[in-house]
Amino acid sequence: MSDTWLDEIKWTEEGLCPVIAQQAESGKILMFAWMNRESLALSVAEGYAIYWSRSRKRLWRKGEESGHRQKIIDISIDCDEDVILLKIEQEGGIACHTGRESCFYRRLIDKQWQTAEPVLKDPQQIYKKHE
Repeated sequence: MSDTWLDEIKWTEEGLCPVIAQQAESGKILMFAWMNRESLALSVAEGYAIYWSRSRKRLWRKGEESGHRQKIIDISIDCDEDVILLKIEQEGGIACHTGRESCFYRRLIDKQWQTAEPVLKDPQQIYKKHE
């Protein structure tokens, strides 16, 4: 199987491409992340979102600790070939490490960032330290 489709993406100098994860059913934007060639190819092969963590400098299988995996329904690329859109099914209904449905839970209201979405599950219950 050829991977020329990966060559059509305009990767950054660091070999990354920005990715938007959108809930397939509702259209709600859940999060933003990065992918490299390997993480995108693995995501396509496995059917679940795998990102590149810039802070950890390694592949990050979404939900590897929390169990909140993202099943890929559809993958699109924008007209400039430099942004990827994943339409996903968010397992567990939580995409954000803060325990919320979406990472975009704060809104600018009267020139102040205000929390507009509730915590669905305490992050300390989601991310238990492994002993």
